[in-house]
Amino acid sequence: MKNIFVFALVSSLFAGSLFSQDVQYFGAKIDEKGAVKPAQLLKSMEGKDKMDIKLEAKIVSVCQKKGCWMDLDLENGTTMKVRFKDYEFFVPKDADGKMAVVDGFAKYEEVDVETLRHYASDAGKSEEEIAAITKSEQTYSFEAVGVIIK
Repeated sequence: MKNIFVFALVSSLFAGSLFSQDVQYFGAKIDEKGAVKPAQLLKSMEGKDKMDIKLEAKIVSVCQKKGCWMDLDLENGTTMKVRFKDYEFFVPKDADGKMAVVDGFAKYEEVDVETLRHYASDAGKSEEEIAAITKSEQTYSFEAVGVIIK
């Protein structure tokens, strides 16, 4: 009888590990339904400065000071900086390489030199790399109200 109980316990733990996903939620509780891939986001943004959208993309870097921003791969050789609405939540600093779903507002905007240098500092760049930033950039960014990391 004891062996049956141990077998059942081990079997249920093993089966649970097969079907469970390591999913974390931050900010507003969102779901993945309706999330678009980067190529669709870029196409939808043509001619627009801002739009409400849900995006699924790979995380390429996270702020190493607090987890207060992350960069997503737009699959076209660029990244999109994701910040979190009203600085209300952060994401894990070790989320690089994981997939994320973000819900909020995508924007096409100019980012000034001071802000670019701030991001470089947060990312742990050297003083030389930070000083080499001398021009503002036109780039896509995102203000997320909720994030799923999987």
